[in-house]
Amino acid sequence: MLVVGANGAGKTNLLESLHVGTQGFSPRTRADAQLVRFGEQAGRIGLRGTRGENEVELEVTVQVGEGKRARVNGASLRTAEQLRSEVSTLVFTPDRLAVVKGGPVVRRAYFDRVIGRLAPARAPLPVEYGGALAQRNAALRRVAGGHSSRDALEPWTEQVATLGRQLVEARGEVLALLAPRFAALADELGLPSARMTYEGEPPTVEALEARLDRDLERGSTGLGPHRDDVLLASATRDLRSFGSQGEQRLTVLALLLAEAELIADRRGFPPLLLLDDVLSELDPGRRRILAERVRGPGQTLITATQASSLPVEPAQLLEVTPGLVQAA
Repeated sequence: MLVVGANGAGKTNLLESLHVGTQGFSPRTRADAQLVRFGEQAGRIGLRGTRGENEVELEVTVQVGEGKRARVNGASLRTAEQLRSEVSTLVFTPDRLAVVKGGPVVRRAYFDRVIGRLAPARAPLPVEYGGALAQRNAALRRVAGGHSSRDALEPWTEQVATLGRQLVEARGEVLALLAPRFAALADELGLPSARMTYEGEPPTVEALEARLDRDLERGSTGLGPHRDDVLLASATRDLRSFGSQGEQRLTVLALLLAEAELIADRRGFPPLLLLDDVLSELDPGRRRILAERVRGPGQTLITATQASSLPVEPAQLLEVTPGLVQAA
């Protein structure tokens, strides 16, 4: 499906509403009040479609000052974010280039979200590890200030080591699943010898205790998956430092498409793909490759300023003008 309209007409707002309606949160903001039209106090998103062979109806309502509520086939969910376990949606927006060009914290967050989508049982791991890490850091500061003994650190050191090892293992397994598909898709898009490499080792109690004096001096834990990174490279080039804007865009697209294939294999049906302004910096050949790649099973929405940006005939063409979406 191709969605066209002038700049500022509301194409990204339409895409954002689909993301909120299927995932329970916006890819652009975590402030629920920003999802409601200016001057209004509430908003509603209602969607109807299929999930595999089953029909599904989704509803998300946003009330200023009260947050979001979500329903699936009429049944209320405890939180709107639980929609993620019901429907898979992947989104590309221009700011997603930060996955490649940003710092390690952005890549860690990205791959931790991938863990949650591919292995839902492991989704809580990053939060659990972050909680143990915060407790250990607080204990370090208490010990450094003379308000506690070193013995108080032991349970948190063990927790950080245990949860840290599990998180590193989960990230490694996800990268192992993604890597071959990512390399193949990147090569198809014209980015040769693409690879991803995890940079970090599972923390151990022994390693954490060996650097205890430094951690006490700094008041924070200097070893663990919160310090790790994922190298995204083409042959010998680190794409963060030596990739062009176009190559970084291709990298993010290859990551997204690789994950979409894995989700389809694991869940039995492909995710919804939302591609915002994805064509603007691709040459005609790569536009055609991308268009052919997403024409298979599943649904993809692509936004562009004009229909000619897409080199194939879309299954459906929509035109967005301020406040209105209609068939073109």
